[in-house]
Amino acid sequence: MVFISNAYAQAAGAAPESSLMSFLPIILMFVVLYFVMIRPQMKRQKEQKAMLDALAKGDEVITAGGIAGKVTKVADAFVSVEISNGVEMQVQKSAVTTLLPKGTLK
Repeated sequence: MVFISNAYAQAAGAAPESSLMSFLPIILMFVVLYFVMIRPQMKRQKEQKAMLDALAKGDEVITAGGIAGKVTKVADAFVSVEISNGVEMQVQKSAVTTLLPKGTLK
């Protein structure tokens, strides 16, 4: 007694269409990933770079460590920030995360 049935091959024309359809969900995932994650991150990086390039003396900023102060000097890689009367500290330009509106700090 043999319980194994005969296997028949599919038609040759159906294979290319089914392989394209099997890659469609993967392609769709990459498209969604681009619009949901990659594109907004690139936009944020561009805005951050523009903010750092426009940094000038007198701007009020917050650093990555949460220290708020007024910019007193801007160099290529470093920024001097006055955190209190007569107290200045130097931070890397990339450590400046937020530019505050004028008059926020008193």
